[in-house]
Amino acid sequence: MTAVHPLDRLIASTLVLLYLALVLPLPLLAPVALRPWLLLLVPLGLVLLLMVLSERVWLSDEGLQVGHPAWCRWLLRRGWSLRWDQIDALVPVGTSQGGKVFYVRRRGPDGGAVLLPHRIARFDAFLAEFSRRTGLDTSGVGRLTPPWTYQLLMALSGLMLAAELGAIATGQIAPFGTLAPL
Repeated sequence: MTAVHPLDRLIASTLVLLYLALVLPLPLLAPVALRPWLLLLVPLGLVLLLMVLSERVWLSDEGLQVGHPAWCRWLLRRGWSLRWDQIDALVPVGTSQGGKVFYVRRRGPDGGAVLLPHRIARFDAFLAEFSRRTGLDTSGVGRLTPPWTYQLLMALSGLMLAAELGAIATGQIAPFGTLAPL
């Protein structure tokens, strides 16, 4: 049995909305010479963002695997995988923002560690299965950031995009880098 944990939907949709709010008006505001380039690059950037946001975590009877689906794996990093019997410990590391991330330490002479996925959907179910399979205590492991931070960023991004579209629709922002009089 394989369980798949994609990136949390709140996080992914917030980042897409932020991207749109930041770059959607650019082709209208750019000088004429740059407009064709931006009309090409803005959708390309969205596709690249969707590729990055497609990262998945697979849990199976054999182990844990982190990577991207086949449609974008050719471009993005390969990811990593560990068998359950290779996992030795969870190592907490403090972040510069005062939070804590956890690394999965590999058993054996080569050692090494990989970052435990924190921003995935059904995180609690993932931790429970991880703990059951490895015997490691995950009670101290939590999300990197609380959901309200992404909810606030989503609301602000939505307001910014709505204001930009409203300004374009009412003619307050005219195409090609000129500002209409207020």
